[in-house]
Amino acid sequence: MFTFREVRGCIEVAFTDRHGGVSTGSYTSLNLALDSADEPEAVAENLRRVAQEFNPGGPVVDMEQVHGAEVVGIEAGATGQRPRCDALVTDQAGVALLARSADCVPVLIADPEAGIVAAAHSGRRGTVAGVVPAAVRRVRELGGGDLVAWVGPHICGSCYEVSESVRDEVSAVIPQAWAETSWGTSSVDLGAAVTEQLRADGVEVIDATRCTLTDPDLYSHRRDGAAAGRLGALVRVVV
Repeated sequence: MFTFREVRGCIEVAFTDRHGGVSTGSYTSLNLALDSADEPEAVAENLRRVAQEFNPGGPVVDMEQVHGAEVVGIEAGATGQRPRCDALVTDQAGVALLARSADCVPVLIADPEAGIVAAAHSGRRGTVAGVVPAAVRRVRELGGGDLVAWVGPHICGSCYEVSESVRDEVSAVIPQAWAETSWGTSSVDLGAAVTEQLRADGVEVIDATRCTLTDPDLYSHRRDGAAAGRLGALVRVVV
């Protein structure tokens, strides 16, 4: 169910793999995508299993991800919403935040002492727009100080082939994104870009990455197209 899970201070984080659910076919088996062609009942059961394992008895708040840089704060009593954004932040104990991905970079941010957390989805457009730095700012606005970020599974720079113009566009904003594929064509390294953004903001970075394209235990939109499921990145303040 989880490819990575860790507790630090009062914070728990986890990244899911594709095992331990009930979906079948290309979605086998722990698909968390609400907008896929998978059976809605299967996705609901997968989400229930993840919630029960990661945050038993507590809510899991997710978002309608739009490849932007908006950050939404989740306050007490507002756990039933599903905002259109690409990062969530909260200081509410017992509330789990969920970001989905299938090649984009999932990032979990926390102050393990203050008990403030964020979950971000950083694709190519969101990385350029600065969704991760925006999430860091919101955590600090809530009182966060010494922050830690976990960078989860995503397509690596050796596999994320793009046109030269796209590579130039991204690397003009974040030079560390410039990359080449293992076969010698132009590529973007989103993980390196996000890591640079975090370190520039003084955030400790924990590498929890695996390449979604090459790892059969993970979902990849670049590999599987529209039939790709979605992975989950979860963070919570432990009660």
